[in-house]
Amino acid sequence: MSPDASAQAGNAFDDSLGAYFGCDLADADGDVAALVRAEGDRQSRNIELIASENVVSRAVLEAQGSWFCNKTVEGYPGARYHGGAEIADSLETLGERRACALFGAQHANLQPHSGSQANLAVFSALLKPFESVLGLDLKCGGHLSHGSRANISGKVYRTQAYGLRPGDGRIDMDQVRDIAREQRPKLIVAGGSSYPRELDLAAFREIADEVDARLLVDMAHFAGLVAGDVLANPVEHADVVTTTTYKSLRGARGGMMLWNDDRLSRPLRAAVFPGVQGSPLLHMMAGKAVGLGEAMQPAFKIYAQRVRDNARALADEMMTHGLTVVTDGTDTPLILVDLTDLDIDGQTACDRLAAIGITCNKNLIPNDPRPPSTTSGLRFGVSAMTSRGIREPDIRCVGTWIADCLLGRTGDPSEVRQDVELMARNFGFYPMP
Repeated sequence: MSPDASAQAGNAFDDSLGAYFGCDLADADGDVAALVRAEGDRQSRNIELIASENVVSRAVLEAQGSWFCNKTVEGYPGARYHGGAEIADSLETLGERRACALFGAQHANLQPHSGSQANLAVFSALLKPFESVLGLDLKCGGHLSHGSRANISGKVYRTQAYGLRPGDGRIDMDQVRDIAREQRPKLIVAGGSSYPRELDLAAFREIADEVDARLLVDMAHFAGLVAGDVLANPVEHADVVTTTTYKSLRGARGGMMLWNDDRLSRPLRAAVFPGVQGSPLLHMMAGKAVGLGEAMQPAFKIYAQRVRDNARALADEMMTHGLTVVTDGTDTPLILVDLTDLDIDGQTACDRLAAIGITCNKNLIPNDPRPPSTTSGLRFGVSAMTSRGIREPDIRCVGTWIADCLLGRTGDPSEVRQDVELMARNFGFYPMP
């Protein structure tokens, strides 16, 4: 390249720096900006009832879009593989301290990118390949990362599953005990993806102690209710507790591990890094720290109680209007509806509700005869709408809309859609860009 051409290229690069650091998204990338606006509009005009979603605060959004996006730090505070990590160390230490204070734990790890990675790290730390795990059957509301054959947890480890009582759909603790005595698992997993009832933590601990197994409690769906003192704290019973940091905890997306036994610290930390992932996402860790700080405030206890009140009100209203709710209610933020008495599958039902502006997800019911691609159930959660301020009278109205839609009692869907949108826009959200 000639000197003149090199100078021109250099000037062009220098001129571009102003745009690189100064342009907002709308000016820099109109295509993505349009999609962001469209998603914001979709969320603001829909009743969002997906159990694994919530709405973060403006402060969490700001933390996630902060300068921490730029920093890489493998390792742990005080033992990093990259320089310039002193502020990142302070951030991670702050987040861990808040997590421990909130849940009464001696140790915390905020590095997992997701709840599934946190679970995989626990399996890796506490088990050797092909050692045995006992968890809730996926067909009964368990989670893929608890030993499902479709997941790496079910490929690397030998898994057994417990189920539910036929009469009431609750976890069959007698079966858990019988299988544990027969199989002698090294790890017992309590928790699930679509189990709506409070866990019998003391019974799980007793069984684990009897067969000399470790106990892992995955509280991803109800961690916010634990933080808000609405449900019992599994940290008091389990060897390790895992959770996501969003859902009912309404922080940044990601995972977390909690434990008390000092002897587990080295294997659990090593299982996350370098075991199953590299650098943590520091901008997400900043969001996690903010969310944990918010959950420590008195207002969060009010939020947590409202989540359960809203969930129970929604379940009650749907049953009153003719729908079947698994276990006849809920203790958690989620509700599972059984559609087998209706001439409709979960995918079709989900699409019908989406057409009137109510968002949920298809879901397997216990021992579902249909495949996961269609299912015979729907899963609802109230955490996001509770964050936006919905209360029992309005959530009961939503329950009526759901029942009428699924039972074919809705008149003009477009009119119902207008009513849904009017309600949705009445509940607070961020200003549209």
